[in-house]
Amino acid sequence: MEDLFKKFVYTGVGMVSSSLEKFQKSVEKLVDEDKLSQEEGKKLVDDLFKNTESKREEFETKLKKVVEEVMVRMNLATQTQVQELQDRLAVVETKLGIEVPEKKEDAKSKKKAPAKKTAEAATSEA
Repeated sequence: MEDLFKKFVYTGVGMVSSSLEKFQKSVEKLVDEDKLSQEEGKKLVDDLFKNTESKREEFETKLKKVVEEVMVRMNLATQTQVQELQDRLAVVETKLGIEVPEKKEDAKSKKKAPAKKTAEAATSEA
């Protein structure tokens, strides 16, 4: 779900960026043809960039609200909520004396480390 929103935002950013470049080139062309003064062209481009920035901030705020509403409707937990539950669970497990299994990432890194040492040892022996 989050990936879909990222793709949507990146697509929008790409489109805006492309449009801004085209607009800037058009203004530069008008300045080169003396149809616009350098100051007028600069002002047009600056105004467009300022307007685009404020619209971007407005869009991000609205998108964040939409994402939060979707998460609530779908009854999805946030990363903060999941982390809080993990922390609470760790406290309970410690109090009960329950051995906590290693995380997958920790187990993978521990398994890979000796293999590297063995390969290094074999290289140095040769």
